Amino acid sequence: MKQRAGDSQAAVGVAENGNSAVLVTVSSAGELLDRRDIHLTRGLPTHPYHHQGSWAVGRYLDSPWAKKTTLPEAIALVERVREAAAVGAREALQALAKDVSVPISGIGIRLCPPLPPTTEERIRDTRAATMADSVMYREALAAAAEARGWTVFWYDRERVFKDAAQALGVKDIEDVLVKMGKAVGPPWQAKHKLAAAAAMPVRVHRR
Repeated sequence: MKQRAGDSQAAVGVAENGNSAVLVTVSSAGELLDRRDIHLTRGLPTHPYHHQGSWAVGRYLDSPWAKKTTLPEAIALVERVREAAAVGAREALQALAKDVSVPISGIGIRLCPPLPPTTEERIRDTRAATMADSVMYREALAAAAEARGWTVFWYDRERVFKDAAQALGVKDIEDVLVKMGKAVGPPWQAKHKLAAAAAMPVRVHRR
């Protein structure tokens, strides 16, 4: 969707799902400028903490898809995926910035829960292992955004639609999102609405 001539800045909202994510870019006035799906990694396991890490410490080994692996192998795999995700995030945001002529100055990414500090600790902690992969990908996007000079805003999934409504000064954000979807056409699913809402509260600043 083409941006309006008067738009001067933009923000990106992210709705992630594993190693993939929907990015929706909106202007400071709340107009949709771009939407796209991205993959941060390809050809690698997408959940090395939850799958290979868990197998390494004996979880889920009775599952038909489980494979025996050692803890050092699982840790090394996590690092490989982390490095690939970092590259994928940089490339994805570079491509987005190139395609959107309006300068992007902020990005909304879902808030990460606190986790143990090391890869091994995250693997060994059952609760952490279920969340660590998603956190890894969100952190990759945040680091790539910060490297571009964008401000990262961490949104609360439970509040994001309310925050979007407040940012636009409207009571019904769903109506805004429905109209946005009709204007841009399909696909416009729940994940696109979430990403669009995540972009709206982002305060953008002139440089």
